[in-house]
Amino acid sequence: MPPIKKIALALLISFATAGSFNAQAELAEPMTKAPSISSATPEFVYKYLLGEIAGQRGDITLASQLFLDLAKQTRDARLAERAAKAAAYANQPGLALQAATLWVELDPTSLEAQQASSQLLVASGNINQAKPHIQQLLKRPETRANGFLYLNTLLANQKDKNEVLTSIQEFAAPYPTLPEARLAVALAAIIADNTAVAKAELLAADKLRPGWEIAAQLKGQILFKEAPSKAISFYQSFLKQYPNANEVRMTYAKTLVNQKRHAEAKPEFVKLVNESNGSPEISAVVGLLSLESNDYSDADKYFEQAIANGFKEPEQLYIYLGRSSERQKNDAKALTWYDKVQANSERYLESRLSAANVIARTQNVDAAISMLDNVDELTPEQQTVIIQTQASMLGQAKRNQESFDLIETAVKNLPNSPELIYDYAMAAERLSKLDVMETELRKVIRMKPDFAAAYNALGYSFADRSINLDEAKTLIETALKLQPNDHYMLDSLGWVHYRLGNLDLAVENLRKAYDMQADPEIAAHLGEVLWKQGQQEEAKKIWGLALKEFPANDLLVATAKKFNS
Repeated sequence: MPPIKKIALALLISFATAGSFNAQAELAEPMTKAPSISSATPEFVYKYLLGEIAGQRGDITLASQLFLDLAKQTRDARLAERAAKAAAYANQPGLALQAATLWVELDPTSLEAQQASSQLLVASGNINQAKPHIQQLLKRPETRANGFLYLNTLLANQKDKNEVLTSIQEFAAPYPTLPEARLAVALAAIIADNTAVAKAELLAADKLRPGWEIAAQLKGQILFKEAPSKAISFYQSFLKQYPNANEVRMTYAKTLVNQKRHAEAKPEFVKLVNESNGSPEISAVVGLLSLESNDYSDADKYFEQAIANGFKEPEQLYIYLGRSSERQKNDAKALTWYDKVQANSERYLESRLSAANVIARTQNVDAAISMLDNVDELTPEQQTVIIQTQASMLGQAKRNQESFDLIETAVKNLPNSPELIYDYAMAAERLSKLDVMETELRKVIRMKPDFAAAYNALGYSFADRSINLDEAKTLIETALKLQPNDHYMLDSLGWVHYRLGNLDLAVENLRKAYDMQADPEIAAHLGEVLWKQGQQEEAKKIWGLALKEFPANDLLVATAKKFNS
């Protein structure tokens, strides 16, 4: 049986506008009007007082049992209601269902009783028994539309989605001209993967209520599954007809972002910012899109606007503003933004790491390392991140022995961190300590079998040295299963195929990797394989383009020289 949540979930479904109920508070106070019975027997008085005392002391289960017994005895609907609410609060679904069933029997006109019975019967898997109660609720004109909008929520936990669709179609049949009824059927059809029914019902809903944004969003959802371009075209058409449909505009803008069409998404978000009188959340999104498209002036403007209008996480925006300043080559301003993040913020460590990178670049690595050493009150996980960052800085400065020594010490102190051990293995590789590298990478794989980078690193190392090539291929293929379409791993797969003599497969994977990311090492590999295939001119072109952007990359320079390019 699905668990029934306390208070509102068990007893107050959203068919109507009834207020919430605080069971504990109500049980802590005696009933203002005692149940009307012909004679107050000693047994009744004893049970009633015992129930009140149990409620006040927090024994809600006992209180509900006692009130249910009294309700059966007196046939008083108020006691049944009290028992049902208490049982729901105590998370006793069986008892709550008994009490709610009695409550409906004793007061068949009670909207709240019908609500409670419907919810509890559905939660117990008895949809057929719940149907009369739901139908009774839907007969009320004042609650009908809202009831249909929440039908799918009520039935969301049912496993048989086709049964849910059939039930909602049954509920909706008497109300063919109610748009909420057609929408409820459409949503159930979408959940049941019945696209034909969903489209037909949404078409009917649109005729009944043209321009209804909820229906338009559902139609867009269906079209997106068929092809994102269909959904985008539909949203564009809808917004031309209904330019003030901001919910649809938001969905449209998010869809464009999902498809990485950031330039098209940005003006839509700007319209939403203007419509919302500078909503800080939307302003922040526009800032991010501007940052993504390298429009730093707009990025700064919208981030600062979001902060001024009360964005709930300004520290995150300080970091974005710092990154924007870095990209504008204004390192001093970047540090000012990073320093605005307070030490008690969840973003503090992120801000210190960002600041350290600026200090390493503009001053020196030692100053950056010293600054990070002064970051206090770190968890073991955060300390690991600090050490990894410091070691990476040393490695980038070609101070490989210092990088190795730092991580080696850290691994001894934190021996159960696969991420730290992985970095230790990579530091060992840079010093040509290949036995250490292999041992540590195999250790990482044993500790964390889903660590894709460890499989890839070991497989690539073997491929690059032309040893253990069958195992190398297996390792890299395992990495790609764990992390599909990673360009570095595709590069490794292409490289191992090259070593195995499979030149066509090598070029196929290397091209795919290079299309994803024009990385200098991928360019070096792709050019070499193309050269071996006799495509020297294309190889030279790839190397030439890469050298313009990465003139100091050791592997790229060495590969181009090796083939006299």
